[in-house]
Amino acid sequence: MTIEIRTHTALHVLKGAAVKVLGVRWTAGVHVKGSHGRLTLQFDRKPTPEEVVQIEELVNSKILDDAPVEVTDMERRAAEELYGDAIYDLFPIPSSITRLSILHIPDWNVNACNKQHTPTTAEIGRLTITKTRHRATKGLLEISYDIQ
Repeated sequence: MTIEIRTHTALHVLKGAAVKVLGVRWTAGVHVKGSHGRLTLQFDRKPTPEEVVQIEELVNSKILDDAPVEVTDMERRAAEELYGDAIYDLFPIPSSITRLSILHIPDWNVNACNKQHTPTTAEIGRLTITKTRHRATKGLLEISYDIQ
């Protein structure tokens, strides 16, 4: 399993924690290179230092839980009926795509995602948030991280 697979799976765990702490809903962008990743979310303010610590602690707690990372290939309509628009991000999936690969970490994160993932969260390793950047004019929050 490559480091990028671990780093990419960490994006989903990080988003789940950001939803729980900040109430964010939409992902505006993702970036993975080696053990470094960045999650860009639609958000209207810079998080407090306490919120950043809380997000990182939740991520690492979920990693330690060794939670299953379920990936299911489904008809798009069935996925939408089951999960609603929670499976989508701000980058649209063309309507011509009728089957989706759905990543689901129970009670944590659900997303349409065609990348490879670790079978469980424990395989990610430890995550450290290295930087947050709020881009007020665009209403975006970037959370950069490294995994060990």
